[in-house]
Amino acid sequence: MVKIFISTYFFRIKSKDIFGSSVTQVKLQHQMPPIFREKIMKTKNLLENNYTRPAEFLFIGFTDDLPLRITLFVVFFVVYTLTVAGNLGLIILVHIDSSLRNPMYYFLSNLSFLDFCYSTVIAPKMLANFVASRKRISFQGCALQMFFFACIADAECLLLAAMACDRYAAICRPLLYHTLMSPRVCLGLAVLAYFSGSVTSLVHVSLTFRLPYCGSNVIDHFFCDIPPLLALSCSDTYINQMLLFTLCGFIQTGTFVVIFISYACILATVLRIKSSGSRSKTFSTCASHLVAVTLFYGTLLFMYLRPTARYYPALDKVVALFYTVVFPMFNPVIYSFRNKDMKHALTKLFKRQ
Repeated sequence: MVKIFISTYFFRIKSKDIFGSSVTQVKLQHQMPPIFREKIMKTKNLLENNYTRPAEFLFIGFTDDLPLRITLFVVFFVVYTLTVAGNLGLIILVHIDSSLRNPMYYFLSNLSFLDFCYSTVIAPKMLANFVASRKRISFQGCALQMFFFACIADAECLLLAAMACDRYAAICRPLLYHTLMSPRVCLGLAVLAYFSGSVTSLVHVSLTFRLPYCGSNVIDHFFCDIPPLLALSCSDTYINQMLLFTLCGFIQTGTFVVIFISYACILATVLRIKSSGSRSKTFSTCASHLVAVTLFYGTLLFMYLRPTARYYPALDKVVALFYTVVFPMFNPVIYSFRNKDMKHALTKLFKRQ
């Protein structure tokens, strides 16, 4: 009878999709008689202690069809090349043109650096796996990829919030703008973004890679993201899930609230402007940032603020592909397309050549 209970319990742990989250597993334990609970915990601890750390992980990726993989390789190689050229070009332009040396473009150059890193952490390995016979990554490589990916994602949230504060100061507090957004303040906000992203990412990675992984080392994704790795673990991942939900919720929701309040104040200020020309010009300075915020936050909130039971690998891979590889390519275009300062700086640069 005890063996039946134990085998049933471990079947339920492995079948997390049937029961939803680890909270259900904890409730099942408490509903059992004490003797069964004790036997189960002893057996569980024994099994977890016997698990060896996998030397590598294998990605399922998008498809096993070779012609389609080659097509995807060509498409995303072009996308990655444009991403690198666009973001590095924007960084160089901001640093060589004196007219762009102000808080707005300082934050924009940092955002381009993050987008370049974001894509570089994911795209090269993804491209290699498109043409490889086995789509693999080492255990340490997986941990590093997760660390940099999570760090950059959190830092980008904070940087987008800092950019919203900069727009608020420029439009709503113009007389105090140079005091509110002094070089020291801008540097402090950028350092805070990178530092906070590193700390939260380190917490996620250290807890995720301390988990025992049961048998399978196949990740149903194209990079080392947190939810697919938690799905491979045989132990209780309740703490990891709650930490993921709490930290992501705090950073993403907190920064989104800052952005929302900043733009609510900007809207109230702009509506008081009588000239329609001045009003549209003021709105245009914020439009590119609003588009970037909508794209970035929309995908992140969809991906990480859902219960674990509602992860759909096929859909999640497509969404993740957009915010890790495609969106970083569009950001330089979004910020430069209607920006007269950027166009003027580009024109001056080409005339010098």
